[in-house]
Amino acid sequence: MTITAAKLPLDNSFASLPPAFYTRLMPTPLPSPYLVGVSDAAATLIGLDPTRLGRTDYVDLLTGNLVPEQSQPLAAVYSGHQFGVWAGQLGDGRAILLGNVDSAEGPMELQWKGAGLTPYSRMGDGRAVLRSSVREFLCSEAMHALGIPTSRALSVTGSDQGVMRETPETAAVVVRLAPSFVRFGSFEHWFYQNKPEQLRLLADYVIDRFYPQLRDTGNPYQALLEEVTRRTAHLIAHWQAVGFMHGVMNTDNMSILGQTLDYGPFGFMEAFDSQHICNHTDQQGRYSYAMQPQIGHWNCYALGQALLPLIGEVEAAQAALDVYQPAFANKISALLRAKLGLSSERDGDESLFDAMFALMQANSVDFTLFFRTLGKLEVANPGADTALRDLFLDRPAFDAWATQYRARLRAEDSVDAPRRLAMDRVNPKYVLRNYLAQLAIEKAQNKDFTEVARLLKVLQRPYDEQPEHEHYAALPPDWASHLEVSCSS
Repeated sequence: MTITAAKLPLDNSFASLPPAFYTRLMPTPLPSPYLVGVSDAAATLIGLDPTRLGRTDYVDLLTGNLVPEQSQPLAAVYSGHQFGVWAGQLGDGRAILLGNVDSAEGPMELQWKGAGLTPYSRMGDGRAVLRSSVREFLCSEAMHALGIPTSRALSVTGSDQGVMRETPETAAVVVRLAPSFVRFGSFEHWFYQNKPEQLRLLADYVIDRFYPQLRDTGNPYQALLEEVTRRTAHLIAHWQAVGFMHGVMNTDNMSILGQTLDYGPFGFMEAFDSQHICNHTDQQGRYSYAMQPQIGHWNCYALGQALLPLIGEVEAAQAALDVYQPAFANKISALLRAKLGLSSERDGDESLFDAMFALMQANSVDFTLFFRTLGKLEVANPGADTALRDLFLDRPAFDAWATQYRARLRAEDSVDAPRRLAMDRVNPKYVLRNYLAQLAIEKAQNKDFTEVARLLKVLQRPYDEQPEHEHYAALPPDWASHLEVSCSS
């Protein structure tokens, strides 16, 4: 049976919660929408035929101009800490939930982002701009291809309707997919309003729908905090391992499922600087690359505070939060060993990692290029290190570290060819560099969407060589150093 846009089979589990959790409303149509990009993989995941999504009825659906018959659109309320400061009530200021559909991975919620004003828009206009929408669309799918837990992006549509930011721009809508868009701030909202019954209802909803195995534990709410804390630690370890910087790790942007959520002013590390700030709005560097693990822990404490009335004892909440640091340390160590092609854990590995990052920092070495090129190192042939050495200004310092690395490889009888294959499976060749996104955006702003489609296909195979797309893996051009991204979207 053919699924039409109007009869998309939707449920809405979040709508089963009481009306205080959301506001039912319809999206605000955009004039003359057009398809900018679609992820065939995301469409297939939820049972849609990607070839149909360019039809007028589907473009209208993806923009919010057509609402499926079974949809129960709503905007959710939540609160949160923004840049470490309690911001009070926030909520879906420009996101509207269509409902959930079945997928190969279980029920998946669909959400319009940029679909118009909601009661939670505050001073905003409820719209997203083409620039940020293209970035979110591409990065959501790129992160999935990297194997990092994330919301997905089905599509991005545009319209010529004007939107004012720092300069005039045009409107766009992203359709996002995730099992749930419940956030840490969703729980904070009810805690700070001193409404324990609503807090319990939300926790029970999350446990029963997403963590049913926790229901049989002695304290399901403590178990929930522990599981979310562990998932968050693992998520941020994955971010660090690929050089991804979220940019706005506010508690309202943290997923209760441990997924990457809300792609605003993100960035992938290029010239390595552990203090790099990808968000121009973040003047104090709260969300720098080096701070992300610590902020992840801080955010889990904020969640723990919100869940404390349900958990009951501070000691029980603290025990749940105590899993963060060992979970992060163990995961990042395992990821780094894999990135360096090490098949076993040995004393001295942390010192080897620390020396490597210090060397990269001192030489401003490109993060992605370094790890990908490192796989070509030959244990018995330092003379073949030319391409790797050329990434460093201080080549003698690199040689000294490479001697340590080779000794470590010899200690486990590492063999070059299989090690390189294993390293290429975990060290991507292609990531969404800011300048690549910018080139795609500029073409899209001129109604040329070919680069969005081409870049998406490259990013969906980040670990493959793709010799026909070699230029996408090159060092960024000089002009790229002047690009800035901020919270304005």
